[in-house]
Amino acid sequence: MKRQSVMPVSVLEAASPASDQTLLMRQLAAVKDPRKVRGRRFSMVSLLMVAPCATAAGFGSYRAMAQWAAAAGPAERARLGLRAHGVFGLVRTPSADTVRRALTTVRPGELEILQRARDTVVEAVAVDGKVLRGSRGGSAGAVTLIGTMAQDGTFVAQVKVADKSNEIPALAPLLSVLDLKGVVVTADALHTQVKTAKVLVEELGAHFVLTVKRNQPKLWEACRSIPWREVAARCKVSETGHGRLETRVVQAVTWTDLEFPYVRQVARITRHRTQRGTGRRTRETVYVITDLPVGEASPEDIGRYARGHWGVENKIHYVRDVTFGEDASRIRTGHGPQNTSTLRSAAMNYLRAMGGSIADAQRKVALNPHTQGRFKVLVIT
Repeated sequence: MKRQSVMPVSVLEAASPASDQTLLMRQLAAVKDPRKVRGRRFSMVSLLMVAPCATAAGFGSYRAMAQWAAAAGPAERARLGLRAHGVFGLVRTPSADTVRRALTTVRPGELEILQRARDTVVEAVAVDGKVLRGSRGGSAGAVTLIGTMAQDGTFVAQVKVADKSNEIPALAPLLSVLDLKGVVVTADALHTQVKTAKVLVEELGAHFVLTVKRNQPKLWEACRSIPWREVAARCKVSETGHGRLETRVVQAVTWTDLEFPYVRQVARITRHRTQRGTGRRTRETVYVITDLPVGEASPEDIGRYARGHWGVENKIHYVRDVTFGEDASRIRTGHGPQNTSTLRSAAMNYLRAMGGSIADAQRKVALNPHTQGRFKVLVIT
């Protein structure tokens, strides 16, 4: 299937450090500063330069970001946009309270520039939600975000789910900022909705691969009642990992007799798992619907899209929780939870682009965060 371009793409790339640093500072200069003019000691640009660089090095709290900036030398402070003040020309660094005020008041949409870079060609993006558990406090519930990921692991964009709402109405605003024409969008069973399919196909020109579970009983029963024994188009894939052997059998059939718009194929995915240590065996069956015709999506393709969707859990959620400690973060006021999550996503994309594991890349940056060569790489889009 022909790959398409998704824009914007969230990735920090090390191309031309000097020019990219200047470009980033020029772009961040467009961010509206919500602070009062009186008492400003640091420009918003310099604060927004400190935050992503510190986050990439593993300094994720407001206090840690301030400590990271304080450890920078004079040349690095200048590259961050921190300027000398007073008769002695001292270059001060922001305090934790200053960083906090900036990140809790800047509108989250303004920081999306940290996740936007040059065009990247992708075939499919996955949509999934995540609860920031540490943001729960008092009577306020935890912040929920819904984001998109290219199936190579690159984080693309995210928006906050409105309070007292759910992920379903937040999907369209999230995807509307992307160029998804011809791109396959995968989502879990929560988003297997008629309205979602119409938005993807009619408004965005995208394709869908959606999971069907028992939350849609009529649709699930219609998929289950297909005479699967007679379906010859299938593929079989076996993998080992996490102490188990998993075999997936994917069957796909052209089927338009469903009360769901634009469906061209229905697939049944049967997963057989054997625990290598205990020999315990389990089987799970799920159904998938797509608007892709058989000529554009074989059983192998559908199985790959479905498998790739769950990469969100280990490539995004697991990394943000384990490597960046997102669930443990106690940031909960103002726009702080969403903005710091955006910083983690941008840092995660940058570290992934370095190659190897994200944890190893972060340790390399943390061990030598203020050397000239390393720092030039950090302060780019």
